[in-house]
Amino acid sequence: MDRLSNTVRPYAWGSTTAIPELLGIAPTGEPQAEMWMGAHPGAPSRLTRISGASEATTEQPLTDIIAADPERELGPAAVEKFGPRLPFLLKLLAAGAPLSLQVHPDLDQARKGYEDEERRSVPIDAPHRTYKDANHKPELICALTPFEGLCGFRRPTEAAQAMAALGVDSLKPYVDLLGAHPEEAALREVLTAILTADPVEMAETVTAAAAAAERLGGAHAPYARIAHHFPGDPGVIAAMLLNYVQLQPGEALFLGAGVPHAYLGGLGVEIMANSDNVLRCGLTPKHIDVPELLRIVRFEATDPGILRPEASPSGEELYETPVDEFRLSRFDLSPGAAAVDLTRPTPQILLCTAGAPRVGTLDLTPGASVFVPSGETVEVSGTGTLFRATVVA
Repeated sequence: MDRLSNTVRPYAWGSTTAIPELLGIAPTGEPQAEMWMGAHPGAPSRLTRISGASEATTEQPLTDIIAADPERELGPAAVEKFGPRLPFLLKLLAAGAPLSLQVHPDLDQARKGYEDEERRSVPIDAPHRTYKDANHKPELICALTPFEGLCGFRRPTEAAQAMAALGVDSLKPYVDLLGAHPEEAALREVLTAILTADPVEMAETVTAAAAAAERLGGAHAPYARIAHHFPGDPGVIAAMLLNYVQLQPGEALFLGAGVPHAYLGGLGVEIMANSDNVLRCGLTPKHIDVPELLRIVRFEATDPGILRPEASPSGEELYETPVDEFRLSRFDLSPGAAAVDLTRPTPQILLCTAGAPRVGTLDLTPGASVFVPSGETVEVSGTGTLFRATVVA
């Protein structure tokens, strides 16, 4: 196994303190939004391997290590199922401000969308490009601190009540639409109206709604906070169509295809299929492809479905999801407990988030991670919390 060296991404919405506090280092004053662990080409983890007859040690990107011998690193079953690449990306995610309101395509939509933009020669780095690759992007976020977000549509009647309570005249057409149609049609019509409204008029509506939300507080307080970060953005009104969710440490959310969502604040462990496909709905200065977005979104009210891990006799606590590209579990290790065998025929990334567990011969501290190739014998002992990321193959 190999200790990983990982890149921290300085996105503007990132917390300036959460990741440094976990790592036990001084903040720089700059946002530190995500620490990536995996083989994403944008910022692959690096590791040190002994190579050549001289047994020299060199630091190499995990992408290069896997490319040199995919079956050794990933295992034959994973290569057959997902190809010669690590199909997931593991992250520490620290939101100090809301992320964009967004949705992800399913696998078939991603493939067709990517092929269409390739056929039309849309540059891969063009700001109006929607599909960066041909893969879907299911996600799971597990809270390490109290964590808040938006996930899935709530019932139109609930959204209508929340909007009506603000007493803003320009919201009344949305309130009426939400009560006048069946669920799917109501949600579709209102989101379409919000995203296609006159920008000047919408900015005035958002300003008035934010002021009312500030006065009311309570269940309306999150929308006032969102508007503080994105004044005049139609996403503030779109956010009122969604379930507001608060996670406690150890609780998680699974975000499948077509489900609109946004993270608002907190520190968590996130795992996702290795893709960059995002369709934005608001809370962003970036391009919003309204027609494609409306085609991808699933207009159905859903329970956000807070996940709590299922414990096994070995002490592994698994977060069940309906995808094979990733499998996330957690070990809470107690003093004096027997070592736990983590050997698997699939690749693993192990991440410490608390305490001082020992993985094989490596002592970990919070924020430290290791890559374990397929089939490599590995045991964990000591105390602390260890997350395990692997695949179902």
